[in-house]
Amino acid sequence: MSRVVLVTGGSRGIGLACARAFEAQGDRVAITYRNKPVDDLFSLRCDQTNGDEVDAAFGAIEDRWGPVEVLVANAGITNDTLLLRMGEDAWREVIDTNLTGAYRVAKRAAAKMVRARAGRLVFVSSVNAVMGAPGQANYAASKAGLIGLARALAKELGSRNITSNVVMPGFIRTDMTAALPVEWQQMAVDGVPLGRAGEPEDVAGVVTFLASPAAAYITGAVVPVDGGFGMGH
Repeated sequence: MSRVVLVTGGSRGIGLACARAFEAQGDRVAITYRNKPVDDLFSLRCDQTNGDEVDAAFGAIEDRWGPVEVLVANAGITNDTLLLRMGEDAWREVIDTNLTGAYRVAKRAAAKMVRARAGRLVFVSSVNAVMGAPGQANYAASKAGLIGLARALAKELGSRNITSNVVMPGFIRTDMTAALPVEWQQMAVDGVPLGRAGEPEDVAGVVTFLASPAAAYITGAVVPVDGGFGMGH
């Protein structure tokens, strides 16, 4: 049956690839965005640092299709700088968007999933959550926090047939990584045993699997999609 799916930050990169993958399966897909909508997807402008905007986005989806059955918490930002240069605004902005924002959308989705006694939560973290990266103390902390959040929810919500899992991408070819200096991109690829950058579709395939009936007995898992870059961590 066609499910109601929400992908946050779904207007580009990994989020858009996930939205397209669910759409191809026949699901009813909504995305949130901050800057640019996707014309042929149900696109809702939403800053997930604002609880009222989160509630309004979910309300619009529920009015159109009913409660969200699959949530992909993908929206996130970076604001990189070394710790000794990092102001509290840079720290707070990234934590509030990436981690607290995920809490906001998960809480809103879970309220209806509990009533339905079914649901899928998938959080998009990063290999830097476990490996760290210089200049990314705020980002790494936010992405590591998603793992703790997802596992706590796996234990809280499992009795209601709601699974909560994490996908941990490595170096994925997106607009964000394309903006990095070419030599940095090459250094990242050189550390990948498979010898290439990942594609957004590589991540989307794992996300759709975790949301599928085939993954009904998987919860609290952290699945790397990194070409082997972070193995052992």
